[in-house]
Amino acid sequence: MIRTATPADLDAIVRLHTEARATYYRDHLPAEEYEGAAEVGRSRDGWARAIGRSDVTVLCAEQGGTLAGIAAFAVRDGVMDLTQLHVSPSHWRTGIGTALHTACTDAWQRAGVRTARLEVFVHNTRAQAFYARQGWTPDPDGPRAGSHLVLCFDVGNRPGISQSR
Repeated sequence: MIRTATPADLDAIVRLHTEARATYYRDHLPAEEYEGAAEVGRSRDGWARAIGRSDVTVLCAEQGGTLAGIAAFAVRDGVMDLTQLHVSPSHWRTGIGTALHTACTDAWQRAGVRTARLEVFVHNTRAQAFYARQGWTPDPDGPRAGSHLVLCFDVGNRPGISQSR
């Protein structure tokens, strides 16, 4: 089940976010930068602000009554920005990521969004492969932002979506 996050989800969201980030930052960044107390506090503050804002959408995916995935998106500089999409490692390869991605792109399509962007850590090859399967491609205008790759998505040209409108 995918639903909009509420303030009651905050603790579970922060735990999942921290756990997921550790899988791709480990061996590339000092642990303090992704699971240290200061970073977890910063993450908590960011998620609390996002859940409370009307211009940000935070989605929760549950499986068996447990939070299994999260996604967040908002318009930034006139472009839809998928700022977060994380699946608990214990739920990898169960369809949670695809379901969350579909919920995001469905919402974007209903809102009339034509394109979206995201940034993915350069060493997070698992996520890069996932996004490629969903139809994301490197941003031709700026394929890199520091330690992250920038990917673009044509909302009207989703895999499995008919173009005969």
